[in-house]
Amino acid sequence: MERIPSFQKNHDTLAVGLHAATDAHGITTFDLRFKKPNAGDYITPKALHTIEHLLATVLRNSSVKDDIVYFGPMGCRTGFYLLTRNLSFERVKQLLTEGVAMALALDEIPGSKREECGNYLEHDLIGAKEELKKYLTVLVNL
Repeated sequence: MERIPSFQKNHDTLAVGLHAATDAHGITTFDLRFKKPNAGDYITPKALHTIEHLLATVLRNSSVKDDIVYFGPMGCRTGFYLLTRNLSFERVKQLLTEGVAMALALDEIPGSKREECGNYLEHDLIGAKEELKKYLTVLVNL
């Protein structure tokens, strides 16, 4: 079997930040790298889940919501993938900077009720906000 593009990258050289990972079939995959891979510091599962709820909601309610194809966590717990159409790197950086700030202002986790979420007990708003604050600093300094 062929190795998929994300497995072809040397993860020991990936840095924290925002990376345009692949562009195929009119869809650009952005790598939102919150943590350095293989460094022993990972996003907790509860915070990861909460960040997914926060940012997916904010991004899918943005002015470019029709160009957001998917937002979700990396299994390695070092970040997230954002799949978009028709959005430049600079526009995605701006969108994420604004979106993270909006997520930080939320006092509730969207979609976290039992009937809305398949694992509604596994959330951590405080931990998610700590990770988002760190990532916002990364985005601002790009």
